[in-house]
Amino acid sequence: MKILIVKLSAFGDIIHALPALDDLLAHPDVEEVHWLVDSRYLFVTEAFPRQVSVHAVDMKGDRPLASIMASVRALRKQRFDAVLDMQGLIKSSLLARLIGSRVYGIDTAHCRERASSWLTRPVRLHPDERHVVQQYRRVATAPFATDIARIPDSPINYAAPSIALSEAMRREGENICKSMSLSAGNFVIMHLGGGWQTKQLPDTSWRAIAKGVAKQGQKPVFSWGSLDEAEHAATLSSEVKGSLSLIRRLDMTPLCGMLAAAKAVVGADTGVVHLAAALGAPTISFWGPSASWRSAPLGPRQFQIESNPDCGPCFKRSCDNFICMERIRATDVLEKLNA
Repeated sequence: MKILIVKLSAFGDIIHALPALDDLLAHPDVEEVHWLVDSRYLFVTEAFPRQVSVHAVDMKGDRPLASIMASVRALRKQRFDAVLDMQGLIKSSLLARLIGSRVYGIDTAHCRERASSWLTRPVRLHPDERHVVQQYRRVATAPFATDIARIPDSPINYAAPSIALSEAMRREGENICKSMSLSAGNFVIMHLGGGWQTKQLPDTSWRAIAKGVAKQGQKPVFSWGSLDEAEHAATLSSEVKGSLSLIRRLDMTPLCGMLAAAKAVVGADTGVVHLAAALGAPTISFWGPSASWRSAPLGPRQFQIESNPDCGPCFKRSCDNFICMERIRATDVLEKLNA
């Protein structure tokens, strides 16, 4: 059986779909697994198992329609036995439908744009399959299920996303650490990214965390992904004695190596935090507008700090009454670092 996963974006969501990918690769009836990703997130697939065939489509470039049609034409020639839309958007389900006829998607009640289910065969979820990892794993069972329209008798288990640290990742991570006078286990990465405005921690909290990390004998390292975040990181590191800012934007291979070498990674619901957890690094994530029960990394070394506002989780990217991140206390983060 030849299967295509359509999971275009974003960074963290792609990481969440890795257990479903593992399920497919391990299935005895599956001979080939392909993955269609937005070219902006192609870098994430560098950490995929080698047997996965990755295809990129330029959804936001100068000629998105031309790129979409070229991808559709090329992928239709593959004659997939099943296409799995794990995005739950109209654009992803339309792409999937143009590529193949047997298209399975997320349960109508859970897909992000309900109209997308008109183009797929929605896979019913068990009420206890609240985490996106469980939901993606359920969709991955669809090509082999007898009745996807029936609610399953029992929930599919959560499985932590896992990425094997390659020798190249370890080596390049060591080189970055060496250039910053860091050694494995003696630094804490504080990732400023968040995407949404509502996921941003106040600077006063970041400074307090950095000072606490330094007081505990660790090196605080502010990491970033965009130019705006780079300026933000440089400002914060200049304000906290002993702290550092990431020296440059890291490609996937050195980023994985550095994350795996950290004592812990602190940040909001972001791709970098989910990547760190998949590499086995301890993480401390904070939650307000998004829900930990839906997408947090879970495991004995993965900690969540909840703001629990009465109005949340709202899943909003902006807010007129922004109180979520102000409720995240630096002392709670520092306490988890010593757990």
